[in-house]
Amino acid sequence: MVRKSLMILGIASAYFVNAQQVSIIRNTVEVYSNSSVNGTSKFNSMAGSMGALGGDISVLNSNPAGIGVNITSEISGTLDIQNSNNSTTSFGKSLESDINKTVLGNVGGTAAFKIEGNTPWKFVNLAVNFSTQKIDDRTRSAGNPNIVFNYLNNDGTPYTDLSFAGQYYERYGEVSKMSVGVGGNYDNRIYVGLGLNFHNAVLDQYDRSSFLSSADGKTEIGDKQYTPYSETSSGFSASVGVIGKINPQFRLGAALETPTWWNMVRLYNAYSDVDNATYTEDSKLSSPLKATLSAAYVPNKNFAINVDYVLGLTKPTFKEYGAADVEANQIISENYKNLSEIRIGAEYRIDGFRLRGGYAYASSPFDNISVNSYKTDGTSGNASFANMFVGKRNTIGAGIGYDFKAFFIGAAYQNVSSEYSSPFLAGSAATETGYYTPNFIVNSPAYAVSSVKNKKNNYFITLGWKF
Repeated sequence: MVRKSLMILGIASAYFVNAQQVSIIRNTVEVYSNSSVNGTSKFNSMAGSMGALGGDISVLNSNPAGIGVNITSEISGTLDIQNSNNSTTSFGKSLESDINKTVLGNVGGTAAFKIEGNTPWKFVNLAVNFSTQKIDDRTRSAGNPNIVFNYLNNDGTPYTDLSFAGQYYERYGEVSKMSVGVGGNYDNRIYVGLGLNFHNAVLDQYDRSSFLSSADGKTEIGDKQYTPYSETSSGFSASVGVIGKINPQFRLGAALETPTWWNMVRLYNAYSDVDNATYTEDSKLSSPLKATLSAAYVPNKNFAINVDYVLGLTKPTFKEYGAADVEANQIISENYKNLSEIRIGAEYRIDGFRLRGGYAYASSPFDNISVNSYKTDGTSGNASFANMFVGKRNTIGAGIGYDFKAFFIGAAYQNVSSEYSSPFLAGSAATETGYYTPNFIVNSPAYAVSSVKNKKNNYFITLGWKF
């Protein structure tokens, strides 16, 4: 009986990525390989560009050597107020979706230990940082009455049609990262650091489409095969870094973060024309190995500017337990290009007052992809789409702060925008990957592809204490 149960589970799992490859591939990049994380108000206002400057707990996210720059101990907490808006356009119609969340986005501290005696080592510092970020997302795509699915009587004559009336996608959950780091200051010229990172992700995801019945004029709501599903994941990565002062004004930094080795557990629904059931499956994923190169210019005590370049050196890779993992890796291998991001941040000081700003640009990790897709008139054909699954990301940051010596406060604003193509609807009768309504199994030979414009407006408030 146990052997039979495991065989049934294995068959269902093999179809999972085939049915949900769009969601799986998108989450692989956006959730599990994302270089964008929350930090302090200072870090966020400078668009995360601090790799050669250091001196902030959030620098553990880019270059742990920055922990060695601290000369005082400190703790801080950051409140994150998030707003996300999706404008989804399909077949000439646009629909809006808004999500608002407030979370404790970042909390951490650094303990600075001054080294006494005749040694070039000036400080050895320890740091702990915890950051969390909501990954809630929601899109609503308009229907198209020209897309019709026919259902036949036993004698072959049609008895009803279902026309596509719209699609609803939702993902909600969060990712978190706890980092423990050590940084050293050698002769006030070279700073080195090591970080250990513990990642967690929790998400629930839905994919539903509605279909208008010609028989009775009622709407049929169908769940995509193997949805809804929930996913709980944990991962580990390590990072090393160095910062060197070329001269009193110019600094260079470099850091390397290992892949994050993720362990995932999924719980999902499976449908058939005779029964519905719930299954679980395990999966393992390695995110890309990442390198960060940084340069900073500090002409005086009042001004500093930093540039970071982040490059993914490898591709995400699933451990291949079966055909589904092989398929996912093939999709990534054929369409994924290494992710890169450029970040620029600056800070200006007037006594205790701080004025900050930054900009970041992340490229799309996917080349143009061609799929069989529906046109407005209901016919389908091969078409090429840019920014499939995940698009280019632009981040603009701005912020202020004030240092009261023992205490400090900061506020920041970020505008993050991206645009991508979102394919859905396609499903194969051969692999039972369609949409399952109470009365019909809807299988589509082509994708409907929406254009999604996402805008995030995030606000951050940081309170900290130096001692």
